[in-house]
Amino acid sequence: MKPFLIGIAGGTGSGKTSVARRIYESLHVESAAFLDYDAYYKELGHLSLEERQRINFDHPDSLDVELFIEHLQRLIAGQPMEKPVYDFTRHTRAERTVRVEPRDVVLVDGILLFADERLREMFDLKIFVDTEADVRFIRRLRRDIEERGRSLESIIDQYLKTVRPMHFEFVEPTKRYADVILPRGGQNTAGIEVIAARIREKLAEKARREAVPA
Repeated sequence: MKPFLIGIAGGTGSGKTSVARRIYESLHVESAAFLDYDAYYKELGHLSLEERQRINFDHPDSLDVELFIEHLQRLIAGQPMEKPVYDFTRHTRAERTVRVEPRDVVLVDGILLFADERLREMFDLKIFVDTEADVRFIRRLRRDIEERGRSLESIIDQYLKTVRPMHFEFVEPTKRYADVILPRGGQNTAGIEVIAARIREKLAEKARREAVPA
């Protein structure tokens, strides 16, 4: 059966990954594949660290959409693929990769996931996680300090120079492409359960359709 692709977009710190996990838990399927669009930032090893730090990572051009589409197509075709691992402290790809096996359900999250028309057309369901800006900023602040070893000053500077303006230019407008807008992210238990129930219906319909002989 062709996998059911679920795209989850939203601003930085909106809780996209938490929503993906909560949906998976609510689906009661045996397994699912998870992909994060953040792993597909372009390889910048040919640039100096100083040059890499000046890249606008909140612009769609910073992502390797061609490789991402290729990897999604492999999963759709029932083939495994090697997902890149991105080193956010050095702004380049790590040498190791993560093998992702095809599954009946593929959950994909990313800030700019719906900014490319080719990507949008691949998803069976598109969800936009809508979380208040102050909550998103605090979450990003904590993450970048704790997980990426960044200074408070550098985080605020980046937020004001690129994150906030790029959000309004490229992320917020993609809300109109979503099939479902989910307020409050992973805390919205009722909303997630409604989405999961709808996905279960779709999966059952798809299984019945594909079980009918041609």
